[in-house]
Amino acid sequence: MEIATVDTMRLLIVEDDRKLADALKKGLEQKGFAVDWIEDGEKAFHRILLYRKDYDLIILDLMLPGMDGASITENVRKEKVSTPIIVLTSRNETDHKVGLLNKGADDYVVKPFSFDELIARINSVLRRPVVSKPVVLKVGTIEMDVGTRVVRKDGKEVPLTLKEFSILECFMREPNKVLSRENLIDRVWDFNSLSLSNVLDVHMKNIRKKLSDSDAGLRLFETVRGVGYRLTGQMSA
Repeated sequence: MEIATVDTMRLLIVEDDRKLADALKKGLEQKGFAVDWIEDGEKAFHRILLYRKDYDLIILDLMLPGMDGASITENVRKEKVSTPIIVLTSRNETDHKVGLLNKGADDYVVKPFSFDELIARINSVLRRPVVSKPVVLKVGTIEMDVGTRVVRKDGKEVPLTLKEFSILECFMREPNKVLSRENLIDRVWDFNSLSLSNVLDVHMKNIRKKLSDSDAGLRLFETVRGVGYRLTGQMSA
């Protein structure tokens, strides 16, 4: 049962059972999909928010460390993420399945399931029209259109790289909150990445340069020594 597509579709598997995740990843890649895998629920939640336009479908287990699948589904829908979600559940009660759909899941597969059944569900969900809802974040004089990946400051477009955009989005979603280097690295880079603290600092320097008027001494970010950074949204000398 093959998926007829012109461009490679990218799927995200969120599953802490490594044996199952590995089998699904290999099987889906043989079907022509590009597949990413995350085993921690909280990291998956942030990845979905940051790369909402990059995934065509999410396969999401319910029982996860960090953040459970039902909470992920409910919260990404609150953030206007429209990416289709298929939930993997071991419970077959009608009330339970209805609850998942009401939280925003597009479909569910009850464990144990056959790979052919999952492919059929994926086919069915991907045939449904997707309603795209724009998300615009505003902090002070900075405006970010998550859908078009355009950032403006004082009405003027600011060119950012993909990583710079992703880092800034973390701050735009949690203004005035100190984000640690570890937190930012977990969200923006792959969860298997080694320490990227120095790389992050370079990206932060570039973001500050692009968003701040250095000649006037204006700063939007505050460096919290030994911890990380905070976006204040205030420009002060």
